[in-house]
Amino acid sequence: MKGRLRTARRGVDQFDLAVDRAFDRLRGNVVADRMFYAASELGDFGLIWVLLGTVKALRKGDDLPTALRMTAAMGAESVLVNGVIKSCFRRKRPPWEVARPLYVRQPLTSSFPSGHATSAVSAAMMLSEDDNWWPFYWTVAAVVATSRIHVKIHHASDVGAGLVLGVGLGVIGRRLLPAAPR
Repeated sequence: MKGRLRTARRGVDQFDLAVDRAFDRLRGNVVADRMFYAASELGDFGLIWVLLGTVKALRKGDDLPTALRMTAAMGAESVLVNGVIKSCFRRKRPPWEVARPLYVRQPLTSSFPSGHATSAVSAAMMLSEDDNWWPFYWTVAAVVATSRIHVKIHHASDVGAGLVLGVGLGVIGRRLLPAAPR
């Protein structure tokens, strides 16, 4: 059993290293750095998703329940992921003492899973429900999730796990807080 766990951990470490090296090709590019650092900051505390939920509500004609739905969903997701799930794993983040071209807030929680990736996917699922802007929401979700690898706050496997968890939470969110009928 221990041998299998070591082999699995080694495979995850190799995956994380390969993805990190791929991102090294983008790091240092002024446009990529600005985009990913901004996305990472906007993803803090689900801010981008609350803003997009509010924009969606205004587009639909002052639909306050839509904005409140996203705020409630992001609050619940944050408590669950950052307060409960991360405390079960306690994975160390990538080394903090690396050169960063722009400011990024140092998180206090453990690395696994990525809360940004979880909130990105669950929010994109909820916002996309009955909305033709769905390609935009999913593009923003992809940028926010991958930003955490680019800024060296998460390992790629943390982001992958966050994406999977986000799908589950998105399904639950759609059931508990369905979109208002048009």
